[in-house]
Amino acid sequence: MTSETATGTGRATAAPPAHRDPNVLRWLGAYTASLLGDSVYFLALAWAAARVTGPAQVGVVLALGAVPRAVLMLGGGVIADRLGPRRVVITADAVRAGVVLAVALALGLASPGVWLLAAVALVFGVVDAVFMPAVGALPPRITTRDQLVRVQGLRTLATRLAVVVGPFVGGAAMSLGGPAAAFAAAGLVFALSLVLLLNLRVAASPPAHPADVSEAAAPSTPSTPSTPSTSPASSTSPASSTSPASPASSTSPASPASPASPASPASPASPASPASPASPASPWHDLAEGLRYVKRHRMLLALITVAWLVELGFSGPLNIGLVLLVEDRGWGPGGMGLIISSFGAGAGASALALALGGRIPRAVPLSGWFLLLGSLAVGALGTTSALPLAAAAAAVAGLAAGFTGAVFAALLQTSTDPAYLGRVTATTTLLTVGVVPLSYPLTGALAPHVGLPAVFLGYACVCALAAALVPACATLRGASLPPRN
Repeated sequence: MTSETATGTGRATAAPPAHRDPNVLRWLGAYTASLLGDSVYFLALAWAAARVTGPAQVGVVLALGAVPRAVLMLGGGVIADRLGPRRVVITADAVRAGVVLAVALALGLASPGVWLLAAVALVFGVVDAVFMPAVGALPPRITTRDQLVRVQGLRTLATRLAVVVGPFVGGAAMSLGGPAAAFAAAGLVFALSLVLLLNLRVAASPPAHPADVSEAAAPSTPSTPSTPSTSPASSTSPASSTSPASPASSTSPASPASPASPASPASPASPASPASPASPASPWHDLAEGLRYVKRHRMLLALITVAWLVELGFSGPLNIGLVLLVEDRGWGPGGMGLIISSFGAGAGASALALALGGRIPRAVPLSGWFLLLGSLAVGALGTTSALPLAAAAAAVAGLAAGFTGAVFAALLQTSTDPAYLGRVTATTTLLTVGVVPLSYPLTGALAPHVGLPAVFLGYACVCALAAALVPACATLRGASLPPRN
């Protein structure tokens, strides 16, 4: 099937694949620049805090941003749905660029105390709470639905690039001019992202697909496939990471105010969409409606649950667990770098294949097998004493995480009513990025008592549970991705 877009003459023309679409590439450049700015900013903030306070206070300053991000994330989803994701993302990048450049100027002229850094961390936490749901809701408005898996593959590649390049840029700026130069570099990168976003063409609303209503309404079975959906993030990120599929293409746009959508048709299996969030309801009402929408939508509920388990199963071992493992095995910083690079290479390889490849038959059910493979890799990572085997296991885990993250993210976006996409993205991001890190202290507390192999095997069981839920849930078992040109 060929994706189509409307031209000024009223005729439909084939839309280019996402990796050759100038509009998608502008978005990709803006998104990559934003991630690089985040990476440089956090490095500059940590370094500046270390210079004006002690090690304990550095952790406090960095943690301050996490509090408003978690508390306000669902509200950020409401704002994205009310105002539109493009407006929200542009405003967020403008605020970040302005704040960071102001801090760079302040550090260049004087030596402000820790209060300034704490205030900056709080502001960034608030901005992130609005930015993250909006950026997740943007891809369906910049390309056709059949290209969303490619877009998510490109997004994963951007994340991996930022992880590698960001610390290098921040370190280089720090060596030249200290924290002030690093903050200035972050501000300039945010400004570049802003310029690209201002030139981005965004549809008022993702297209509706009336032909898919019956598929989204009925419980999915092998003979009655259901509408696909997506996940975050984060990749094992932001979002996890860990962040699906898309039904057939259509050229009939759907207004965000319209309750009708393929994701939530009026039928016994999928209750009718609630009143349009464009009505003069209060933000609290919109927030409650978004949560009720997720609760009633069986595919989204199953998908978000699986995405949360995936993020939990991969993030724990690759964050706090890996630090403990490297120290226990005596592999040193070089060993840690090798394992992290191997995971990134695996995730990047799967993301590149999704971004450039053709149609993937039964990609959603296939993700269950990838998760099973990833669970075996996580278990092997924690039980082997050989560094080369650990690096190979990390590469396999990255391959599984990259594939499932992109597929689930596209599925989430295409099975969600456009009027609720910001709130659904916020809910998923809160569970993966906000809640999953709470498991890290538990990992550190359990490791001395049960041993690191048992901890990693526990995380492997979480991944295996996520893998088992994909075929066990009828709505996920029958989901499929649309053909891609």
